[in-house]
Amino acid sequence: MTFFRNLSKTLFKKILIIFSFIVLIELIFGYWFDKDNLGYYMREHRMKNQPTIFNYQGESYKYSYKRNYYGFRGEDVEPSNIEAIIMGGSAIDERYKPEEFTITGYLNKNLKKHKYNINIVNAGIEGQSTVGMIYNFKVWFSKLKNFSPKIILLYVGVNDLGIEEVYRPAKNILDDEGDGHVINPEKFERIKDNIKSRSFILDSLRIFKFKYLPRKNFVKYDGNVDFGLENDFNYISYESAKEKYDIETLKKKYKKKISTYLSRIDTLYDDARKLNSNPIFITYADRRGHTEPLFMFNYSLISHCKIKKYHCIDMASKLKGKFVYWGGSAHTTKDGSEEIANLITGDLLNLINDLISN
Repeated sequence: MTFFRNLSKTLFKKILIIFSFIVLIELIFGYWFDKDNLGYYMREHRMKNQPTIFNYQGESYKYSYKRNYYGFRGEDVEPSNIEAIIMGGSAIDERYKPEEFTITGYLNKNLKKHKYNINIVNAGIEGQSTVGMIYNFKVWFSKLKNFSPKIILLYVGVNDLGIEEVYRPAKNILDDEGDGHVINPEKFERIKDNIKSRSFILDSLRIFKFKYLPRKNFVKYDGNVDFGLENDFNYISYESAKEKYDIETLKKKYKKKISTYLSRIDTLYDDARKLNSNPIFITYADRRGHTEPLFMFNYSLISHCKIKKYHCIDMASKLKGKFVYWGGSAHTTKDGSEEIANLITGDLLNLINDLISN
């Protein structure tokens, strides 16, 4: 009995020493009292390293879909070194294809082609509307040290179509309001996420796993056009929409939606300016083209930009929608992303010199 008592005491002391050592390490190096730690925010969108296969026109491309330590798509980069970002939903995130085939990738390629030494960083998050983008400024960008990109591109419109007419900012914005899962809606999961982010040991282990132990299983995406849907393709061009729709009637029909949408645009503009950044809003078109609500969102945004003197690029009005620009869903193919990037580039080049130099 004495032997077992002594053994128990020895084990207890060793466990206490180990526990005390862990607590000391956490208190010294952990992020428990760091107000800028992301905590339970962005857990879904940080340190992701997913091996992926993209099949397109008989070719297979292997790549890793990465979101870095700070939540941006791609390799690690210090927030203070970021000169430009682009925000949007899955149409910007584009996890389903390699970076070089995304709108962001083609924009960067075009900038280099025109001798502009600036790299646009992808801040797209699947499912995000302007509600989610506003949330990004509050709980993501605000926690990044010395984060002040000169340019913030905002690809907006289509994900806002399903938002309630009366916009009510909430403390915890959830997926049905277009936040893109910036915060886990499950309370218990948020507690776990917070501990993992603030713990020095757990955070270090996750960094090691992110860098050296990517997931083994490949996710496969088919980037080919589903020609079985070609007969159902009915893209409404901007010119057709102007002839088809009575703008004054639609202004009344979508008055509340437009009003709250433009209110969010104003909030995004103000949030960007607080970072000493220059926001540039870009209109959006999906595979259906200029349906009534999306046409009015885009039309109203461009009119609003002129009145407010915001920088806007009306990409949607220039896009001559082709069937090969989209896959089976609203996501663009490689060709679609390249075309959209090309349409954005011209206006962006006209703006970029003044915005970067000022």
